[in-house]
Amino acid sequence: MIALSVRGLPRSMTEEALDVLFSEFGVVRSLKMTRDLFTGDCRGFAIIEMEGHEARAAIAALDGKEISGSLLRVGPDRDPRGRGKGRGKGRGHRR
Repeated sequence: MIALSVRGLPRSMTEEALDVLFSEFGVVRSLKMTRDLFTGDCRGFAIIEMEGHEARAAIAALDGKEISGSLLRVGPDRDPRGRGKGRGKGRGHRR
């Protein structure tokens, strides 16, 4: 399973439309889209989980594609919050 970071989504994007777009390449296991708290509009970012070969096909086809005037950026999710390798106690962590 690979988590994909999808950036550059248009404000008008819905979860259903995004699911249909990525379903062309395989089964979408999970989809989380950020929405504006007040307007409910898409904030331009989503995380999608797909099987490895399906995710790679989606990246190849959709990265750089224009949708409703917005340029999509699709790639493997690199957790920006620093969870994972090399973070935490020990290795370079100061108290």
